[in-house]
Parts: sequence; C-alpha cells; structure tokens
Amino acid sequence: MNSMTGFGAAKGECLGRHFTVEVRSFNHRFLEVKLRLPPGCTDPLLDQLLREVVRKKVQRGSLVVTISETTASVAAPAVRLDRDLLLAYAQAVREATMALHAGPELAVERDARLLQLVLAQPGVMSTADTLTHSAEEYLNQLSPILEAALDKLDKSRTREGDSLRTDLLGRIQIITRLRDEVAKMTALAPEQQKRRLSERLQRLVDGQVPVDQQRLAQEVALFADRVDVSEELTRLRAHLDEFVRLCESQAPVGRQLDFLMQEMNREANTLTSKAQSAEVAARVVAMKAELERLREQVQNVE
Repeated sequence: MNSMTGFGAAKGECLGRHFTVEVRSFNHRFLEVKLRLPPGCTDPLLDQLLREVVRKKVQRGSLVVTISETTASVAAPAVRLDRDLLLAYAQAVREATMALHAGPELAVERDARLLQLVLAQPGVMSTADTLTHSAEEYLNQLSPILEAALDKLDKSRTREGDSLRTDLLGRIQIITRLRDEVAKMTALAPEQQKRRLSERLQRLVDGQVPVDQQRLAQEVALFADRVDVSEELTRLRAHLDEFVRLCESQAPVGRQLDFLMQEMNREANTLTSKAQSAEVAARVVAMKAELERLREQVQNVE
C-alpha cells in the first residue's frame, strides 16, 4: 500500500549540462502530472515523452515534476527580436488608434506606450533555444534522472503507506468489534421482545385471562422480521474482510477501498434505521463515526 503524498529528488548530467529533478506528489482522484521544464527544453514532444515515463511509475496522485538546470556557468540566453512582426504589430496598433479617434498625446508618451504594447505581443521577442539536440536525445539522458527521482518518491510514498496501513487496520478492528457487539444484541432482541410483551399482557389482564401464546408468537415473529439485520451484518463482515485483504496488497488499491467505504456506510445507515434499542443505536453511531475517520484516511491511499 502506498500513500499518494511524497517527495523524491535526483541530480545528474544531460548533454554536458547538470540538472536536478524534484517530484512532489499530493492527493488526487486520478493521475495528474504537472511538468515544469527549464528554458531550452520546452519541446512539446519532450514534454510528452517525459510524462509517459512518469505514468509508467505512478498510478494515482497529483504530481508536480520540476526539472531545473543547476550548471553554475550557464550562458545568458540569446534574445531574438522579430523585426518584421514588430513592425506589423506597430502598424496595426497605429491604425486601431486612428480608428478610435484617440485624443492627442505627447509624442514621447505615445511612442513609449506603443513600444510597450507591441513588445508584449506573442512572438515579437523570444529566447533563442541554445540547445540543438532532439527530444529523443534529451529523453535518453534526462529519463534516468527522472526515474531516480521517481524511485525515491516511491520509497517515500511506501513509508507513509505503511503508517497508513497500521492506522487503517486499527480502525477496522474497532469497527469489527462494534459490529460483533451489534450482532449479539440483535440476536437476543426477539426473545427480549417476547418477554416484554408477555409481561405487559400479564399486567393488563392481571392474570385473570390466559395469554394467547399463538398470537404472542405471531407478534414476536413480525417484530423479528422488522428488525432483522442479519443480511446487513453479513455484508458488513464481508466488506471488512475484503478491506483487510486489500490493505495487505502491494498494488494501488485506493479506489477499491473508497468503494468499500461507500458500501460499509450504506450498511451502517440501514443498521441505524433498524436499531430498536439505545444500546444498539449507540454502537452503530460509534461505528459510523469510525467509518468517517476511516474514509478520510482512505483518501490518502494510492
């Protein structure tokens, strides 16, 4: 069992440059990968290939993968100015200004605002890619560093998963004990109801009229059918056993555990509606409180 939260980092050399890879993982319903690449490595194909490396290692969680260059003497990136695009944007802005009949402005202020606006347009100024290698070449040398970081992330998630398993199994023991207590109490309920009805009838007739035992048996049978929770208790026991089995699995089981939580809550709600005594109701309420704590912990499991 793995947790969905963890951290892993690794360093290495790629095509003569030094890189650091950090991976942070958080809870998420599915697998979400946010990849942050350094300048010069923003090839969409490289982005896609690196994401595939992550997906092979991780099944579930929100991952932030940050790849940064750590070379001390990195040359300043060359800035490229697209003069043709610059002039085209400037002409378009001038035409738009004339079309809107803008008021007179000082030439210096007008030119400064125009320059600021035009330079902000996409493609006018860009950082030249100083690396000329292909995405495949980057991948071949970056992926071992990324995989090393993912291995450390996995160890981190496994350590936290071990703590989660201990907590989950402890809560399952509490719920199992409460379930068994409810089973014992509800098994005795029909006989207790029969005794109560018999005593009440005896007081009403003051012992002068014999109690119709057949009618009394019918009332007890109807009561027993109305409060019977044997099916709910059997299903709850099966869910608890399956929960324990999944906790011992090494595969991602978070979604299966989440489904079991829904089923166990459904059985607990039915037990609540059928509870005929304060003692049973108190144990079912305690069971539901423990199930809620269990559900919150399950949200952390991969």
